[in-house]
Amino acid sequence: MSCAGNHDESRACDHDAAFSDYVLTRGSALLRMATMLTGNRADAEDLVQAALAKTYLAWGKINDHAALDAYVRRAMVNTHISWWRRRRLEEFPTDELPDQAVADHARESDMAEVVRRALDRLPRRMRAAVMLRYFEDMTEPEIAAALGISLGTVKSTVSRAVAKLRIDAELGEDSGA
Repeated sequence: MSCAGNHDESRACDHDAAFSDYVLTRGSALLRMATMLTGNRADAEDLVQAALAKTYLAWGKINDHAALDAYVRRAMVNTHISWWRRRRLEEFPTDELPDQAVADHARESDMAEVVRRALDRLPRRMRAAVMLRYFEDMTEPEIAAALGISLGTVKSTVSRAVAKLRIDAELGEDSGA
């Protein structure tokens, strides 16, 4: 699309350029957060893409561009919750157990993988709060706004999550404690 032309086309080009700049500068941080929310890179890439698509559609309506990260993170959390709810409906109990996946022992010694699995064991809200607090380095009020919960709930949720991680048997084994 050429940026020459009437005022509306010029404004659309400015929006496209601003959105592209945002994606280039913040894409890797968004992918890190999405990876921690979903547990794997493929789903994380899909989550970031879906959240950015929603953000692009609302780009012209967003007045406070300083709050873009919060807007996109909220879109990612909401989309992830929506996907989780949809997936839950696709699971049905059966009389037969499915084949068990074989663990990749080469990666089990990697501390990052151990931490990821420990985070996966946390409930969804705890995992999201811990991710936002320690991986995205957000303040507690920012987390409360992003998750749509009270400040006290953020504090207690993060505290309980950290307590669970401290007593996690797998984390204790790998740290040498």
